[in-house]
Amino acid sequence: MNHPRPKNLNLFTIHFPIPAIVSILHRISGAALFILIPFALWGLEYSLTESGYEMLQQWLGTIYVKLIFWILFLPFCFHMVAGIRHMLSDVHIGDSLKSGRIAAVLTFIIFALLVILAGVWLW
Repeated sequence: MNHPRPKNLNLFTIHFPIPAIVSILHRISGAALFILIPFALWGLEYSLTESGYEMLQQWLGTIYVKLIFWILFLPFCFHMVAGIRHMLSDVHIGDSLKSGRIAAVLTFIIFALLVILAGVWLW
């Protein structure tokens, strides 16, 4: 007998635990980094000429471009920190419930510190 059970397909009403949020954001940041690859390659190609390098140096001096680079640096920082967390859990470091929560909170704290340090370094 199959009784139809109620199904909640609205993801906005589900309360995810913090390790799940870190895992989902890790995938999103990886997708964002994949999308940013063509822009990074364009910047690299443009900087390999002497005139292009000088033009990029001028662009990087403006506050708007620094802000854009800082915002684009956010997925890299999060993906790196969350990736290290995932690699540690692959070797069974921090894979219990309590240590997984602590590692997820530490992921957000280290990410915030990296973002602040990147902002200080850019300005």
